[in-house]
Amino acid sequence: MRTAPLAASAILAILALTGCAAAPAPAVAPRVLPLRTLRLYETGVGYFERSGTLPATGAAQTLPVPAGHLDDALKTLVVLTPGAKAHVGGVEFGSSLSRGMARAMAGLPLDADAPVTYEALLTSLEGSTVAVRTAIATITGRLVHVEKVAAEPAPKADPGAKDGAHEKPRAPRLLLTLLGEHAEVVRVDGSTIESVRPTDPAQAARVDAALASLLAHGGQGRHALRVLGDPGAPVTLGYIAEAPVWRTTYRLVMPREGKPILQGWALLHNDTDEDWGDVHVELVNGRPDSFLFPLAAPRYAKRELVTPQNELSTVPQLMGRTADTLWGDHLGESFGAGGIGLSGTGEGGGGTGEGIGLGSIGTIGHGSGTGSVSASSLLAVGDLASVAKAAGTEAGALFVYSMPSALALRAHASALVPFLHQSVEVEPIAWVDPRSSSIARSAVRFVNATAQTLPPGPIAFFAEGGFAGEAGLDRLKPGERRFITHGVDLDVEAKVDRVERVAEKVQRITFAGTQLTEHFLRTTETRWHVENRAGQPRSVHIVLDFKRNATLAGADAVDYDAESARPLVVFKVEARKTLERTVTSVEGLARSAGNDDRTAKRLGELAALAELPSADRAIAGEAGARQKDLEETRAEIAAAREDLGRVEKDLARYRDDAKAFGERAVGAQAIVKRLVAAEDRIDALRKRLDALDKDLAKRAEAVRAVLARLGPG
Repeated sequence: MRTAPLAASAILAILALTGCAAAPAPAVAPRVLPLRTLRLYETGVGYFERSGTLPATGAAQTLPVPAGHLDDALKTLVVLTPGAKAHVGGVEFGSSLSRGMARAMAGLPLDADAPVTYEALLTSLEGSTVAVRTAIATITGRLVHVEKVAAEPAPKADPGAKDGAHEKPRAPRLLLTLLGEHAEVVRVDGSTIESVRPTDPAQAARVDAALASLLAHGGQGRHALRVLGDPGAPVTLGYIAEAPVWRTTYRLVMPREGKPILQGWALLHNDTDEDWGDVHVELVNGRPDSFLFPLAAPRYAKRELVTPQNELSTVPQLMGRTADTLWGDHLGESFGAGGIGLSGTGEGGGGTGEGIGLGSIGTIGHGSGTGSVSASSLLAVGDLASVAKAAGTEAGALFVYSMPSALALRAHASALVPFLHQSVEVEPIAWVDPRSSSIARSAVRFVNATAQTLPPGPIAFFAEGGFAGEAGLDRLKPGERRFITHGVDLDVEAKVDRVERVAEKVQRITFAGTQLTEHFLRTTETRWHVENRAGQPRSVHIVLDFKRNATLAGADAVDYDAESARPLVVFKVEARKTLERTVTSVEGLARSAGNDDRTAKRLGELAALAELPSADRAIAGEAGARQKDLEETRAEIAAAREDLGRVEKDLARYRDDAKAFGERAVGAQAIVKRLVAAEDRIDALRKRLDALDKDLAKRAEAVRAVLARLGPG
């Protein structure tokens, strides 16, 4: 039967058992070194900086660090006292125990998942001198053994009792065997025991320290790091510890008059047991590497066990033992022989932390599609992305927002505090993506005009005296811009009335590997119908499915969405007006064809194009002639394969006929002649195919050699 884990009543017994229930209070309570500066990072750590004066006498200055954060504090503790005003000799703290070490010290089962039970605690005291208090007397002696005794069977139910009226089964009980002061053996029934206390103070201290590490919330207890140094001297110390990630939320206020204002709010959490008073808080928009490393708990290296050549026992071999027990359980190879070793490998640094994780929620577009036609690398028609060249810049890896005033926040409380209030460049627009709908969406053209990188977060829009929608803002460097939608604009609609491909003119041809590439200009005319039913004018931005290597004409303006890599045409539409406009685009594109897709007809067409350079035309014409020979050889091979298949079918039929007629049947000789002729025909066709295959390879190489003179461009 599995023993139940430690309950509240058992904890009281533990306190009595260890003699720690009434620990004397320290003469002078330690003083906490005041927290002055707190810097919070997106990595999930906080930098705590404390400043104060070391006391001349009496109480010590301490750093309150939760047990779970002790390793981080020891790993990063730094002295920041300016000059040589103070000498910090170190910090003192109570040793931290790993769960394995705590169980080993207390003599508890080494299984990390095994519960700390009353029986396990008593068993851990076997071999120790204890004082067992019962209702009758207190017995002092060495605890020899703790035994679990099966319960006596329950008495049979009374035949006259009602149905279901049976005595409950009795639980097993514990029996303690003690060796008294005068070597008398005493057995104590566990049901009569009120408390068990080790008489050795060192044993009690070990059990107490072990329980402090094993109890469920041991990692949340506070470790006081006592600062050692010159009495009366000022000191400043810094360290990192785990802290909740600070998060950002924005409000964009677009008044009828004046510039739009961006308000940035930070959500902070004080998850410590310490009240923050007049703390200077800094928010860092960056992710320095940080990792966990076990440092606080003592570690023991494993050593090789070397034994003498002649193994000599420390006790007589047959002192109450047999040969089988002398063979033993090989405990020297188990956990206890080498102490608690620190083995394995750990990784730190290279990982990344996740912040609010909004990604591109609420942003516009997701890039253009891919197909057989791509942007030309030779024809520089125009760069539609040049209008979005205001790329953001960063001065370093970290960007710090310093709160304008000191913050006071009680323990285990949260706060929403403003960290940014600045005008930004925002233009309200109507956004139309024809791939999804002809109905416009309310949007803004947002430029980060601040000097700082904006961390990601949700953003709420306020216009016309009220709420206008919300979206997500990506991480944005200074000078970068985004198109952000935040609602549906039912008053604006844009659709295509007509699309006409006016011309497609090849300007250059190149060859690389097996690919013949045509670089051409494609001119397209698109007729747009844009309607604005609102009472105010609209700047309508329409997303186009073009490459950036292009020019656009016919719109009021041209823009570019760098995030989706797609160009935009802009129409300024007056209130309650409808606009009809034709946009002409010229794109520099490229189209490639491999060996199986090239034709003599297309090469002949290229040779006749006046737009091509004369050298390219001459090569195309010569390659066309070679390609024609190649295609004729392919046709011959196809015909020969067709003949071969037909003759092979005839041969199979002749063989079946020969078996059916037999050697003496009338007409058998004629069938044999046909069979032999078919076999001869098959041999000839196979030889013909071998010759044609060799000829085909030569002619393919001839085409490649001619086209190779074009070069890769």
